[in-house]
Amino acid sequence: MIVIAAAILGAIIGGTTAARRKGNNKDIAQYAAGYALAFMIVGMILTVVIDRLLV
Repeated sequence: MIVIAAAILGAIIGGTTAARRKGNNKDIAQYAAGYALAFMIVGMILTVVIDRLLV
């Protein structure tokens, strides 16, 4: 669940960042995808760390 939440949060942050920089629709989509992937990786690492600490 952390990974999905992180991906959604990353997509929102990436989309708003591109929109604030006056990007067109393709720029917004690319930023949203890039940020979503980056946040997803961080969420996956965080999930593994939490799992290892609780077991």
